[in-house]
Amino acid sequence: MLTGKELILATRPYARENRVKSWVYTLATFSLLTVDFFAILFVPYLAVRIVCSILMGLLMVRMFIIYHDYEHHAILNRSIPAKILMPVYGAMVLAPQSIWKRSHDHHHKHNSKLFTTSIGSYRVLTKNKFLSLSKKEQRAYLASRHPLTILFGYFTTFIYGMCWESFRSNPRKHYDSLLALVGHLLVSVAVIWYLGWLTWLLAIFYPFFFNGALGAYLFYAQHNFPGVVFSDNGEWCYEKAALESSSFMDLNPIMHWFTGNIGYHHIHHLNARIPFYRLPEVMARISELQHPKVTTLNPKDIIACLKLKVWDQEGGAMVSLDDAQASLMPA
Repeated sequence: MLTGKELILATRPYARENRVKSWVYTLATFSLLTVDFFAILFVPYLAVRIVCSILMGLLMVRMFIIYHDYEHHAILNRSIPAKILMPVYGAMVLAPQSIWKRSHDHHHKHNSKLFTTSIGSYRVLTKNKFLSLSKKEQRAYLASRHPLTILFGYFTTFIYGMCWESFRSNPRKHYDSLLALVGHLLVSVAVIWYLGWLTWLLAIFYPFFFNGALGAYLFYAQHNFPGVVFSDNGEWCYEKAALESSSFMDLNPIMHWFTGNIGYHHIHHLNARIPFYRLPEVMARISELQHPKVTTLNPKDIIACLKLKVWDQEGGAMVSLDDAQASLMPA
């Protein structure tokens, strides 16, 4: 049975892209997204425009995963056209390259570590630490993990977190965050001014809202699910964090396509250089990766994930707020 470094090495043969396939998937997705956008703008039939709006939200998620893979150097590395296209797309979807790469690389290096910064991930406190906080601090922590914070990811994660906060903290390093915000505002104003509020709702607001909500939830549930393991910094190891602290989201084939196979998240964290289209192949061929911790988009599983609030060090599990507070009551 492969473990540790041997398991990581076993994934290396799959960390090679097919450059033609990478470009076909990238250009096909971007082209569909572009056609869909202009269909919303100019097709005269409302029903068709609504369908296109829903489809655009899904396509934005897929294109975001392609952008995400590019930033991991899993696909199109050193490609000059991609070097132009991908940062533009990142800014378009309010995930500018400078802050996205810095925060996401940090996340991969520190996934599931306790007592580290929450850059690029949802903050996790131990039960004892949470209970020691003031009421104001507890409310702030719970707000950062609240279902509404995730649902409104378009505003909380992308507009505020990715763009405004990054620019405010370091304008010189993250000037592209300001450009992304200004560009988004100008496009929105232009669409409203020339084509009306309904077109803005269908072409801008809904697709971005859907992309933000689903993207934020996927990121949350990939590392906040029943059975997840968090470790002290001294006990942390890379492959354990990948296999025990990253979920496999079991989706139907259509949703795996729209989400760019990001549901195979335990494999992605084991080796981020594996192209998104090879992740199912890796799971099929390496038996040690075929028994991951699983979650889904079923309402029951979503509720189970969202209920988790703090890490119980004594019990070795993420627990709900009720469970954390119940531990204070005398037996």
